[in-house]
Amino acid sequence: MKWINFLHFYQPANIESYSVQKALDKSYYRLLRLMEENSNLRMTWNISGCLLVRIEDEKKIDFINRLSKLVKSGRIELTGSAAYHGFLPLLPEFEVIRQIKENEKTLKKYFGSKFKPDGFFLPEMAYSVAVAKIVKKLGYKWIVLDEIAYDGGKSRPNFNLFYIDKNSNLKVIFRNREFSSSYPPDRLMIEVKKLKTEIDIVCTATDAELYGLRHEDPTAELERVVKIKKLVTETISEFISRISLKNVKLEKIEVVPCSWESSRKEIASQEPFKLWFDKKNKIHNYLWKFTNLALSLDSKYKKDKNYEWFKWHLVRGIASCTFWWASAKDFSKIFGPYAWSPDGIERGLEDLVRSVRSLNDPKTKKYKLQAEKYYLKIKKLIWEEHWKKHWKKIV
Repeated sequence: MKWINFLHFYQPANIESYSVQKALDKSYYRLLRLMEENSNLRMTWNISGCLLVRIEDEKKIDFINRLSKLVKSGRIELTGSAAYHGFLPLLPEFEVIRQIKENEKTLKKYFGSKFKPDGFFLPEMAYSVAVAKIVKKLGYKWIVLDEIAYDGGKSRPNFNLFYIDKNSNLKVIFRNREFSSSYPPDRLMIEVKKLKTEIDIVCTATDAELYGLRHEDPTAELERVVKIKKLVTETISEFISRISLKNVKLEKIEVVPCSWESSRKEIASQEPFKLWFDKKNKIHNYLWKFTNLALSLDSKYKKDKNYEWFKWHLVRGIASCTFWWASAKDFSKIFGPYAWSPDGIERGLEDLVRSVRSLNDPKTKKYKLQAEKYYLKIKKLIWEEHWKKHWKKIV
């Protein structure tokens, strides 16, 4: 039985220092030690560019140096992504390209000037045809998606193979949602103990923070499961290479727009990104109006003397978590939080308004006034909703 374990490491660029430290102490160093202590272990990781910068800011360069050794050894495969975890399907093409290239620049800084991954992680595994074509054009070869992207949840893909996205020509490997929505080591332990398992390959894809920060694992199931000789690990690229050598005819498919949290109902109702843009969610609506206003100023004021500060705040404000924390969806059944946080929304909101405030050109006055209106409106909506609906659920 083979286990392909994809892990996504991310903390927002504008999050408090203690949150980065907590993730390092509870999850990231644990996973690093696991790889160092088990020479046969293989994994594919995505570490957002903004997190690598934050880790260096926290003076934890030892983490990056140790990671670099594992990457050079081939036991950890890294992917490309968007540097600031923007929700790519809802962003304009110039911003998608900017964040991908910024991420590439960051990876080259830490892992060598010639470093370029084959694989790409779409933040939130959020697929759209337009974004997939951009990813392919920028030189990436494969993406990993949730199984619901296969045909909207009507049937399941063959997890023993990979597929070809007919729109972008990217190779696609699908994660097993059932295993990924649990604590994977627990499920794998049950499976490998069976006298006969019908599963050949399990691909799990989760946040790295699941391993310690969000799930404490007091019996060290992760450390136990990787010792099982019947369970062999490989990276996604190793899996693709192995299957390619078999000369299997690969199926071209029409990938369904979705995220790794999309439900069949959301896809059927053509709302695959509802967690980030629910048309009935007033906060979402005003956040996107504000976001689109700020993004519209980018090309107009590139020569503004404060343009770099405008951009610095903008990319932090439009991170996917700004919108996710306004969804109020309960993820407790899959080791996640109740997705409502006034602080989480306001963190992005503050950077959004500061991006517009940063511009120096007198002609931006009308945009600044509009930005302030959005800012005050969203603030009011956040706290009205918090005290009326949500605060008892998160205290």
